[in-house]
Amino acid sequence: MWDVFVTVMNGITKILEAGGAAVIFIGAIAATIGYLRMVVARTDPDQRFRQYRTSLARSILLGLEFLVAADIVRTVTIDFSLDSLAVLAVLVLIRTFLSFALETEIAGHWPWQREPARGQGEQ
Repeated sequence: MWDVFVTVMNGITKILEAGGAAVIFIGAIAATIGYLRMVVARTDPDQRFRQYRTSLARSILLGLEFLVAADIVRTVTIDFSLDSLAVLAVLVLIRTFLSFALETEIAGHWPWQREPARGQGEQ
C-alpha cells in the first residue's frame, strides 16, 4: 500500500514540476509575442519594456508557485527527514524572496506603500 502511495505522490510531484516549467516557458513565449506585437504597433519603448517585464515576471511567479508546491508535496509525503526538511526550508526561502522581489517589481512599489513609487514624482 505504501508503495502505491509513494508512486502516486511521485507522479503528482512530477506533474507539478512539469506544470511550473511549462508555465514559465509558455509565459515567456507569450510575453515575447506580446512584446513583438507592440514593436510592430510602434508602441512607446518604455511602455512595451514595462509590459514585457511585467508579463514575464507574472509567468515566473506562477511557475515558482507550482515548483514550491511540488517541493512541499515531495518533502511532506515522500522524503520526510530533517535533511529534506532543511533543503525544503532553504528552497522555499529563496523562492519566497524571488516572489517578493518579482511582485514588488510588478507593482512598482513596496507592499507597505499605498502609491507606486513611479507615480509619486510625476504629475
